[in-house]
Amino acid sequence: MEKLDVFDCSNVLIASYFTDDRECTHENKEHTLIYLYSGELEIEERGKKTVLHPGDCAFMRRDNRMWLHKCVAEGNPYRSITLKFSRAFLREFYQTLNRQEIPADSKREKVSLRVLPNNRPDIRSLFESVVPYFDTGEKPSEDILKLKMIEGVYVLLNTDRNLYASLFDFVEPWKIDILDYLNENYMCDLSMEEIASYTGRSLATFKRDFAKVSD
Repeated sequence: MEKLDVFDCSNVLIASYFTDDRECTHENKEHTLIYLYSGELEIEERGKKTVLHPGDCAFMRRDNRMWLHKCVAEGNPYRSITLKFSRAFLREFYQTLNRQEIPADSKREKVSLRVLPNNRPDIRSLFESVVPYFDTGEKPSEDILKLKMIEGVYVLLNTDRNLYASLFDFVEPWKIDILDYLNENYMCDLSMEEIASYTGRSLATFKRDFAKVSD
């Protein structure tokens, strides 16, 4: 049996190690930052394929489905580290921001996958600093996990001012457009509860908003 190892820290920081190729459908319940150490990762979303190589880092926006192909490359195992940002954490982080420093022109992007510029020291130091925990099998403390999440948020905010709107889309003006989401995901077999969640709404709010746009 091929080796399969996934090290999960509170479903926030996750390390994966595969010695054979793996494919899966990935549903982003939370905004996700993924860093590839070795191997190769093919991500297909909406008919577009993106390939990540060692040292690459990508942001996968919440409420999207993607097909992931995790590959062994040139004899090197697939190895990645994933950082997830819950709504609760982002709400807490948002409250610490100086409102005057939040860019007023930040616009929520429709793209579900963004590859970050490579060779950035802040990205490399963030993920390399957690490798020893996974190598030893020792779970970092909750305080350390929170610090890593904060570092991850700043990695994104320092990449593009529009990521303010993508990360903090629980704020009313940044709510996901219902018709845009339905047009992009009409092939998916989703329940009304799932669509409500994916568009940043409670079920009751979704029904009310949908009634407004479908009249």
